[in-house]
Amino acid sequence: MTTSSFKTGYDGVSFLAGNAAYIPVTRGVFGGGDTNTNVNIIEYITIDTAGNATDFGDLTLDRQTAGCSSTTRGLFAGGYSGSASAGQNIIDYITIASTGNAIDFGDLRAASYSLAALSNSTRGIFAGGVADTTEIQYVTIASTGNTTDFGDLTSAATNFAGCASSTRGVFGAVNQSDIDYITIATTGNATSFGALSASRFAIGACSSSTRGLFSGGGSYSNVIDYVTIASTGNATDFGDLTIARSYLSSTSSSVRGVSGGGYTGSRSNVIDYVTISTTGNATDFGDLITSTYGNGALSNGHGGLAA
Repeated sequence: MTTSSFKTGYDGVSFLAGNAAYIPVTRGVFGGGDTNTNVNIIEYITIDTAGNATDFGDLTLDRQTAGCSSTTRGLFAGGYSGSASAGQNIIDYITIASTGNAIDFGDLRAASYSLAALSNSTRGIFAGGVADTTEIQYVTIASTGNTTDFGDLTSAATNFAGCASSTRGVFGAVNQSDIDYITIATTGNATSFGALSASRFAIGACSSSTRGLFSGGGSYSNVIDYVTIASTGNATDFGDLTIARSYLSSTSSSVRGVSGGGYTGSRSNVIDYVTISTTGNATDFGDLITSTYGNGALSNGHGGLAA
């Protein structure tokens, strides 16, 4: 079939001419962060192409935050706003295919920041955070409401990150080096998966349906590690980011992993990407609108959304 057989729909998906089938355009969304002061900016990219981010709208509150998503809805949870030392319990949501300001979804069980988030197509999972809690909690993304207790991490964690397949969630840099996993559709405590290649904090994480990537962190690392989500074991070297940084955020399509922002000694606007199924160094993708760190990231095509 030639490319001329495709038409682009109003909501950013390409439809096969004369056929109800379609090929979604994967949108990556970055929200909040610290630009010297905490901000409420939401911006987006098209992961399948390369280029600079575009304005999407605003969060309900200026803050650093964590993000996860279904194919249609993105959630930004918790975060540090500078106005509350214990963080925030806010969960916002957006409709990924559109643009506009975030809307209140519900609340975390307690105010928290530096937490990790991951999801499949139905459940959003939030874990850990200041003050180094072990708690895992979840919501049903298609509804609204407060989180429900899921279980506990193997140890207290903050400044870490999560990614997922459709069945399993994986958290990296628990206790700065450990990797934990959960079965998303159930509840219960996390189980040890393995360890990162080196101890570090403030990493980014993203995934395809089979492979999870953990990037950057620590005192400005450029390391990208990977694991096979369906198995267990220690992470393996994947390659390097374009610049070493911590407090970056990562998201993905089923093919590409992208990382945006971060801290290098100063705030960064860099977005770079890798092809998840291979190994190798990251390539420049474009720039965020603002140089920031501690932003949340999500997409409508990450590894947790595979059938």
